[in-house]
Amino acid sequence: MKTATILLKSIDDVKAFVNLTVRFPYDIDLSSNRYVVDGKSIMGIFSLDLSKPIAVTIHSDDCDDLLNELKAFEC
Repeated sequence: MKTATILLKSIDDVKAFVNLTVRFPYDIDLSSNRYVVDGKSIMGIFSLDLSKPIAVTIHSDDCDDLLNELKAFEC
């Protein structure tokens, strides 16, 4: 399991994030405070407080390819 912190600043960022995550077979969770949603669910992501950084949890230890692409969303 690996983690990262991202910031989704706009609707376009959310769309780009979902389009990125659905390409990978890993389970991905996003969490903000006590809420945890599926990182591949656009509706779930919009239920989070997007004005604050969001923690990304990737349920795989071999996900460096995804972590490299998530750098575009780092805060």
